[in-house]
Amino acid sequence: MIVRFIIAFVLVALIAGGLVGYNMFRDRMIEQYFANMPTPTLTVSTTIVEPIEWKPSIAAIGTVSAANGVDLAVETSGLVEEITFAPNGRVKQGDVLVRLDDEMQKADLAAAQTQAALDQQTLERARELQRRGVGTTSDLESAEAAASASAAQVMKAGAALSQKQLRAPFNGTIGIPQVELGQYLTPGTIVATLQDLERMRVNFTVPEQELQALKIGQPVRAGLTDSDMPFTGAIIGIDPKVNPSTRLVSVRAEIANPEGRLNPGQFVRVMIELPAEQDVLAVPQTAVVTSLYGDYVYRLRPQGEGANPAPAEAAAPSAGPQEEPDASQSGAEPATPKLAQRSEPAAEKQPGSAAAKAAAQPGAAPKVYVIEQVFVEVGRRSEGSVEIKRGLSAGDLVVNAGQNRLTNGAQVTIDNTVQPLQVGSTVP
Repeated sequence: MIVRFIIAFVLVALIAGGLVGYNMFRDRMIEQYFANMPTPTLTVSTTIVEPIEWKPSIAAIGTVSAANGVDLAVETSGLVEEITFAPNGRVKQGDVLVRLDDEMQKADLAAAQTQAALDQQTLERARELQRRGVGTTSDLESAEAAASASAAQVMKAGAALSQKQLRAPFNGTIGIPQVELGQYLTPGTIVATLQDLERMRVNFTVPEQELQALKIGQPVRAGLTDSDMPFTGAIIGIDPKVNPSTRLVSVRAEIANPEGRLNPGQFVRVMIELPAEQDVLAVPQTAVVTSLYGDYVYRLRPQGEGANPAPAEAAAPSAGPQEEPDASQSGAEPATPKLAQRSEPAAEKQPGSAAAKAAAQPGAAPKVYVIEQVFVEVGRRSEGSVEIKRGLSAGDLVVNAGQNRLTNGAQVTIDNTVQPLQVGSTVP
């Protein structure tokens, strides 16, 4: 009995020891596998930090109004006899748009003209008698006064007749008639709107901090979206008073509207162009990552170099900058120059080059870089670019796409065949 117990105990101990040993061996093998597993190499697109010509600007939102635009109204009461314009038609200054019933005014004018002619004849006879010496001075003066009064009555009757006709005060586009034939109108009744769409005004506001940067004649661009600003003009008025409630300054600009694409009352985006600045370091907005600890970028250095390399030496420039969207097709010039997107090395970016063909052959591996996280101080933003005040130097190679997969010290390769779409660009 005791022998069987001992044998069973030994068997249980062997089985338990085997299980424990197997688990320890498995855990050690797994640990060694992950410890010796090679670090995966990720693929990113990059850009080189270069000094550029920065064209600062002030963005605003405005409302369009016509340089000449009024709601036409009648001056007197009466029945509508004639409407001489069609909706959205072009009219010239002085054209009759609406005529009211004016029979009485025409009769008054005819009577005044007849009386004026009679008084003028009386005046001529009085002057002839005075010249012959048979007329008195008082008769001549009375005749002159009567003639002047008659002429004034003619002018008064003519003015009353003109009030029965609504005329265009300037050249422009007439709107939809708001009255009908036979309708009785009272003074002040709106007939239609007249707008001169050739020149437009844009009223907008800017923060008081930007007041010192504004001046009369400063160029502006306007458009319905940030990426399409085809309308150009200049500032024609700056309110000298800052609104104490909003701390904003009212500004008015005048822009050309030759094709009539803008209409009064429309909402537009305005960009005030400021003098250009030279040698400003900037990167694409996609290269900057914002976190709770600040803004940072991922800078590349060749594998095996120190923490502060000179990426410019390893980054050979490409044969030419990437093609940018045609400004004539998009309708607007970009406010800032686009950063040249370059690959590492440059020959790999061009499929037809010898280096690219060699890389496509079996066994040709792309160059590996190590990334480092660099915190930067950012400044102004414009047209998809961000000004870098501190943290980077000219020639640094930074990642502009693929940051979500990166960690400090990761190994990456460069593929610049696909670049992130910048603000103001158009999808090909």
